[in-house]
Amino acid sequence: MKKKKWLTAGIILALSAHAPLALAAEDGTPGGNDSTSTVDVYEMDDTIVTATRTAKKDVDVPASTMVLTAEKIKESGATNAAEALSQLNGFTYKSFGANGASMGTMNNELGIRGNRNGTLVLVNGNPVAWRTKYNLEMIPAQNIERIEIVKGGGSVLYGSEAMAGVVNIILKKNNPNKVTVGFGNYGQQKYDLSIGDEILGIHLHTDKWDKQEGASLSDLDYKKLKGQSRTDILDADKLNFGFNWNINPRLQMVYDFFKTEADYQRFITRVDNSAGQGVVPGEQFNGRKYTTEQHVTQLNYKDDKWKGNLYWNTGTVESEGPTYFTTTGSTSGKRTDSRYNTRECNTTYGFDGQRIWEIGDKSTAILGISGQHEVYQALPAISTTGNSIKNRMRNNWGVFGQWEQHFDAKNTGIFGLRETWTTGAAENYNNLSGSLQWLHKMNDNNNLYASVNQSFIMPTFAQMFPSSDNANPAPDLKPQYGINYEIGWKQNHNKHNWRLAIFHTDITDNIAAKWDKKKTSYTYTNEDFRNTGIELSCDISGTNGWSYQYGVTWQNPETKSESKKLGWERTQGKLQLTGGITYKKEKWTSSLSGSYLCSRVMNPSSDPAYATKPYFLTSWRTSYAPDKNTEVALSVDNILDRKDNLSHSSSYYYSAPVNYLLSFSYKF
Repeated sequence: MKKKKWLTAGIILALSAHAPLALAAEDGTPGGNDSTSTVDVYEMDDTIVTATRTAKKDVDVPASTMVLTAEKIKESGATNAAEALSQLNGFTYKSFGANGASMGTMNNELGIRGNRNGTLVLVNGNPVAWRTKYNLEMIPAQNIERIEIVKGGGSVLYGSEAMAGVVNIILKKNNPNKVTVGFGNYGQQKYDLSIGDEILGIHLHTDKWDKQEGASLSDLDYKKLKGQSRTDILDADKLNFGFNWNINPRLQMVYDFFKTEADYQRFITRVDNSAGQGVVPGEQFNGRKYTTEQHVTQLNYKDDKWKGNLYWNTGTVESEGPTYFTTTGSTSGKRTDSRYNTRECNTTYGFDGQRIWEIGDKSTAILGISGQHEVYQALPAISTTGNSIKNRMRNNWGVFGQWEQHFDAKNTGIFGLRETWTTGAAENYNNLSGSLQWLHKMNDNNNLYASVNQSFIMPTFAQMFPSSDNANPAPDLKPQYGINYEIGWKQNHNKHNWRLAIFHTDITDNIAAKWDKKKTSYTYTNEDFRNTGIELSCDISGTNGWSYQYGVTWQNPETKSESKKLGWERTQGKLQLTGGITYKKEKWTSSLSGSYLCSRVMNPSSDPAYATKPYFLTSWRTSYAPDKNTEVALSVDNILDRKDNLSHSSSYYYSAPVNYLLSFSYKF
């Protein structure tokens, strides 16, 4: 144990002192690099569009921003979008098991600055979340061209959900003709195929994880059963098929089908009291198979002045399996032999359009409009009958504008306004949000900025009218409103990219699920959230093939729940250290990265917060490219073989043990 602690401390020190995700060195390109990518992965300062809806150098954006290129993601060893984001400075990760397994509507989360509710996920600038939830683990890493990240409120430009920040995943337009096969421990398998040309590309991806024992430990706190249980995960599988059609240089059509499956088997490991039922350790408590399917279709247009998107997303989530002990009502914990099954369908389709005007040499104006039709259906199933079967819909509308004014060579202001309203439902909402950003240029690569952004999130139908048998309706749920204040500094100097941000966030009526132990059911309620913190990061392009990155975040996220009546309580973690180091030499590339979150607390919905141990996410990838078409890579995750709790609420869900994947890729 002492050796493992010293090894952990040594890796943290090494990553922080040097540091992850690689910025390429000057030394030269390995033979296996993807020459078809349109992204210049050697550029120290990346261009970003998401933050202001116009292309700017990252150093000139008056907001806390990050860009992950395809090369950085590849070098990190990430297999999907969730893994690529999990180790970033200012991000906290929540997972329900190996290979990105999720429990239906309880899916993996990426919180920004301590806020687990409020990350807007876009793909090619289009929303893909279903009732504020997203399945980032579905998006294979090899399909991603770049990820643009904006921290702080983004509702003025992108509408509801963008309270903590915006993650815009931009997919590749031209995948190389390439096949990849990989195998690893725990029955891991990976198969990828992409074929096409500059006009049409088709891709297929599938991966599999056989079993993770002890993925979760949780207490049994029912009226007729007290003790503890263990959950194992079987057959965590993912499938993705899609195509991209570049109709012309300005117009593109994208389609993707995603499917995930996982079996969760829960067993009783300790019995304290079973009310005379004779329950013994080893009995199965229940079993659940969770299946999520999603179709994403987009038509995207862009020229020098106009930008327009049409999108259609639809997906189903199903949970089914045997139940051997009841979990609700006055007889919770009583033996039974029944079947559980729920199904729901979420559909959104809409448009987003904007026009840019250059007014003289000093002014730029953007005017845009968006519309979305949202449908939530609780479908008939064994556990969804009668009044629980629902079909609700509403229309979400938005009009937004932005004015950018260059007052002089050093000072620029950006002013934004958005009006959002809903129609077509019994519960309709409207909101007016504003933003103000200021940039002061000390020189071309050394800038100060300040910003104030308002944001909001509307309650979803599933939160107000849930279909689960242990969920209560909350028709009076209020929208949550927030404001984010931030000042920052950005400097690119001598192969160092420095970023500093000091922020404060206030959210009123934050939407959260609260568990009632007496009734063994949960209800969505409103609570307040606040956080004050500081972020510092540096990317370093070194010499002789070395490159580094490190980041530090100190923050104090807190929530105040009226139902708990405990005043302000800490949530998530206070201190995060991220870092990594990459070495490139001729045909070899090796990268080590990690994220350490400490001063953590668990925040149950009905009990006081309490301390829990840090987590330390680590990954290592080494690849060898004997020629420009061939690559062999070894990826190792959780290299310290830690059993870290990746949950932040009540139940404990643990990281998978140390695992590896050996893959072979060939371009043809």
